[in-house]
Amino acid sequence: MESDSIYILREAKRRFRKPALLWSMGKDSTTLLWLCRKAFFGSVPMPVLHLDTGFKFPEMYAFRDKLAAAWDLDLFVIRDSATTARPEQGRFACCMARKTDALKMAIKEHGFDALIVGIRRDEHGIRNKERYFSPRRDGKWAVSGDVAIKMRDPDPRSAGVDAAHVSGDAPVTSEQDAELAGWHLFATDFTGADHVRIHPLLHWTELDVWRYVRDEGIPVAPLYFAVGGKRYRSLGCMPCTHPVASTASTVDEIITELERTRTAERDGRSQDKEEAHMMERLRSLGYL
Repeated sequence: MESDSIYILREAKRRFRKPALLWSMGKDSTTLLWLCRKAFFGSVPMPVLHLDTGFKFPEMYAFRDKLAAAWDLDLFVIRDSATTARPEQGRFACCMARKTDALKMAIKEHGFDALIVGIRRDEHGIRNKERYFSPRRDGKWAVSGDVAIKMRDPDPRSAGVDAAHVSGDAPVTSEQDAELAGWHLFATDFTGADHVRIHPLLHWTELDVWRYVRDEGIPVAPLYFAVGGKRYRSLGCMPCTHPVASTASTVDEIITELERTRTAERDGRSQDKEEAHMMERLRSLGYL
């Protein structure tokens, strides 16, 4: 797992002119930062973006500032101070304004051509549709006919893809179908895309991350550890994130708990529950 992720990180740095890494202060994106430091000999040689909604937990802000200083991160705090959207007015509108639109603004303002993101396929059904290199236009998934492939390796014809009639993250033949992850062959050049999303942790699971955190000694936000019989399994904004019943107060105890649980990781995230297909709608419009 580690070597595959490091390979993807190094490919991303080599292939793209101005990549950036998204950091939510959660366990996955912090693990991604750790892997990036291992890939590039102790440093993170690209900007690190935090999409600050203004509603994060105080513990998350403290963790961000402490780790950013310790690891000498080139931290960009992205926040749309003009928006008035709030969770109680509708979580879809709030996520769009404070996350999706703010991210699009940052991409345009700073000229990022690639965003490295710490999502995993097992987190949510919609994220299971992703590929390691995912082309975007205006933040949106590139659908049929919108983005043409321009491959250096592999030749799209070798994977049975017609390079003149390819598409993106739609349930149809796509340029991403040319991705041969088992052979470390990826499409990275997409004519018509304004940036590419890169997902080095797709093949990891929640348990994989926690075992790696334990083995490597990676720091994580204190909210993950139980206090008073509750802890947070997934971190987001305060109004939209709820703790789960738990007595796990160490990483080893979290691992033991996860080995036995049948509940989903994001059961405490309101945007996954508010209305049917909300996450899919958000993702199709540029959400993480």
